[in-house]
Amino acid sequence: MDAKVAHTLQFSPMIYSEKLGRKPSGSVRLSRGFREPQKLQVFGSANCEPARPSSSRRRTTQLLVAHSSSILESGSFQAPLDEDLNLRNKSQEIEPVLNGRCIYLVGMMGSGKTTVGKILSQVLGYSFCDSDTLVEEEVGGTSVADIFKHYGEGFFRDKETEVLRKLSLMHRLVISTGGGAVVRPINWKYMHKGISVWLDVPLEALAQRITAVGTNSRPLLHNEAEDAYTRTFMRLSALFEERGEAYANANARVSLENIAAKMGGGDVSDLSPIDIAIEALEQIGGFLKGEDGLYAGS
Repeated sequence: MDAKVAHTLQFSPMIYSEKLGRKPSGSVRLSRGFREPQKLQVFGSANCEPARPSSSRRRTTQLLVAHSSSILESGSFQAPLDEDLNLRNKSQEIEPVLNGRCIYLVGMMGSGKTTVGKILSQVLGYSFCDSDTLVEEEVGGTSVADIFKHYGEGFFRDKETEVLRKLSLMHRLVISTGGGAVVRPINWKYMHKGISVWLDVPLEALAQRITAVGTNSRPLLHNEAEDAYTRTFMRLSALFEERGEAYANANARVSLENIAAKMGGGDVSDLSPIDIAIEALEQIGGFLKGEDGLYAGS
């Protein structure tokens, strides 16, 4: 990152960020061709993570993944060899054409933005950030739920916009945005400085995932009606009614239903995070091809 740009950003702790222009190995193992990340006074190191090299003898990538019914819990995911190869090839096609532009993942809460974002950051040699976590840092480590409770949604949205503004000045980041980041047009101004990708997950699958892990950390889902799944589904439906058109502003759309159909029509809950990451790279490639005709993978 340009030192002058880094100096102008006022996030308090540290980010581990890799130098612009460095070419990653492209392998999902990320075992060769990586330099030690450079420390910059920009973001919290716990919140913006570099691509972490792993042993050349291991294919296991440590990610936030879970069982087939949910990709929200912490665990270890081992990609089958064909998925590994496909992911590696797609990343090698896409990375040079990105020219260091950031990737912004948008979508409803529970859509897997963090999980898929970490996979993409590793295979592209990017660092990973979560905008909600950066907002929490800006408010002294206060959780999103407590920010909503004590300061209100408007205060949170203002902080979110400021975080996105600062991120838009940076390069080589995969950014997981909050579910409501799409509602403000100004946020799109910042996100369109990079490439935005909508993870489009059926509401039924979202409700199942969120109900399985609980809603305490999700302030917009608190409700007293019906059973946990029903009230979560009803609230998600209302939120999607408000945000659906805004999500469609993204440069690329990753539809889990379309992925499942291409793979034989199974349940979207059976898709692995790697499946979704591969589709994201394909959709990003399609956007780049349409944008300037230079995508080498066409």
